[in-house]
Amino acid sequence: MNPEASLVDNIIDTTSAVFMVVGALMSLAAAVGLLRFPDLLSRMHAATKPQVLGLFLLLASIGLQMRTWWVWPVLLVAWIFQLLTVPVSAHMVGRAGYRTKHLHRELLSSDELEAVVQKAAQSARDEGADAGRPD
Repeated sequence: MNPEASLVDNIIDTTSAVFMVVGALMSLAAAVGLLRFPDLLSRMHAATKPQVLGLFLLLASIGLQMRTWWVWPVLLVAWIFQLLTVPVSAHMVGRAGYRTKHLHRELLSSDELEAVVQKAAQSARDEGADAGRPD
């Protein structure tokens, strides 16, 4: 067996093992954050940030272990899909949680959405009042 090929295989295996362990730890950190954090917004942060990086590392580990070129585009598409959908879904859940009062306002350092929600509510009240008037 070629000693240079064996060295390359060992480097790839070691890199893959490191990616797999770190990716699994990131996913574990996301799960622990979901269970331990006090409110919806903190839990969403824990679920999205480490999960995307952990998934990337796990997919890279799979790609390194497969040692074929055709698997990389499939893994890249899977990661890009997660990268695009996770922040959007977290944003929508956070906004719904904010509107339904499922958060601890005392934990917010600044509430930039409050003025927007109040303006929208006032606009809805004004339109409702205008709808009841005959022309």
